[in-house]
Amino acid sequence: MNFAQLLFPDFSLIFIGYLLCRFTALDRKVWEPIESLVYYFLFPVLLFHSIVRNPLDLQGTSALMAAGFTLGLCGIALAYSLPYWPWLGRPFDRRLHAASAQVGFRFNSFIALALASKVAGPQGLQLVAVLIGVCVPLFNVGAVWPMAHHAGKGFVRELVRNPLIIATASGLLANLAGFSVPGWLEPTVTRIGQSSLALGLMAAGAGMQLGSLHTAKALGVSVLAVKHLGMPLMAFGLARLFGLDATQTTVLLMFSAVPTASTCYVLAARMGYNGPYVAGLVTLSTLLGMVSLPFALGVLGG
Repeated sequence: MNFAQLLFPDFSLIFIGYLLCRFTALDRKVWEPIESLVYYFLFPVLLFHSIVRNPLDLQGTSALMAAGFTLGLCGIALAYSLPYWPWLGRPFDRRLHAASAQVGFRFNSFIALALASKVAGPQGLQLVAVLIGVCVPLFNVGAVWPMAHHAGKGFVRELVRNPLIIATASGLLANLAGFSVPGWLEPTVTRIGQSSLALGLMAAGAGMQLGSLHTAKALGVSVLAVKHLGMPLMAFGLARLFGLDATQTTVLLMFSAVPTASTCYVLAARMGYNGPYVAGLVTLSTLLGMVSLPFALGVLGG
């Protein structure tokens, strides 16, 4: 599979956003309201739709759900343990770490959904939907908590107001209740989701300042190592621990190795953190996906 070709659209949209913001009249004043639109409306619609469109088979996928949830917990713990690793040198800036640690465990749901049917057939799409339903609430809680803590904001207050968590929770409840998007509304919802991905990636590019990555090189390298090396290795071990079959193992490995979520930037920027630094990490993660996906699926999966 040509992973470079698969990831090129995401990377190109980030690059287009960067060029538009730096060299045209579409400067930061234009992109700030776009970030709000993506964060508060467009991406929540995409999350809700991704979860409800495939019924969750709780009985047949219980082992995969347990492995995915455990993988999420391990990824969060690993990302937030980085400041306590003595061999990484001087301590990290705590606010910068709080904003960027989410890069180490979150995932690009669009790439995961696009890859699923290619690596595991029609069943792969359903299995990825299960992982999205299980992990998105966990990952969003893991992303929001440290930023709310360091910003001096109430965690519960930020959690119940977070549009991504609201969309995920309502999507899970709707799925379990047997709700599906009506056929006449499906095209509209699909187009809203597609626009959220395009605008979210371009907004990440518009906010990106690659020079800001030099301010915390060790932190950036460590977070990306958790995402693109630690997560696939943990997925490999958990697949065996939970006795997953070949298809479920393939999906879990793919899920662990996809690039991080483009909304990492939007969440950090909306909560008053260093958005440009996080946007740079999102860009690098998109590029590193061309290495981690062949490693997970070809080396570990093989």
